[in-house]
Amino acid sequence: MNQYETVFIMTPVLSDDQMKEAVKKYQDFLKEKGAEIVHEEHWGLKKLAYPIQKKSTGFYHLIEYKDAGQVVRDFEVAFKRDERILRFLTVKLDKHAVAYNEKKRKKAKEESVEKESK
Repeated sequence: MNQYETVFIMTPVLSDDQMKEAVKKYQDFLKEKGAEIVHEEHWGLKKLAYPIQKKSTGFYHLIEYKDAGQVVRDFEVAFKRDERILRFLTVKLDKHAVAYNEKKRKKAKEESVEKESK
């Protein structure tokens, strides 16, 4: 089974509810196709390096998932058809990237536990 991570940028004109609904749509899409979501991060509203469709900011979201089939192609077609998505990038993770992501998540979890205990 291969592991992938996809980062996508949504248009900043969306309300909070619309943005959450768009993210939920893609989570459901992956689950429907049989992919297993490993990790998710919402990075929030960020400034873009250059304007895209006359927009200078966008909502960033990352989804890390496992799949053995052709879900990536279908996932990217869904992004291309959605006018709320400005850009997206999917990367196939090798064993080193998977290990790095797991280590990074573990470290972040330990730091948050430390902060709570203080």
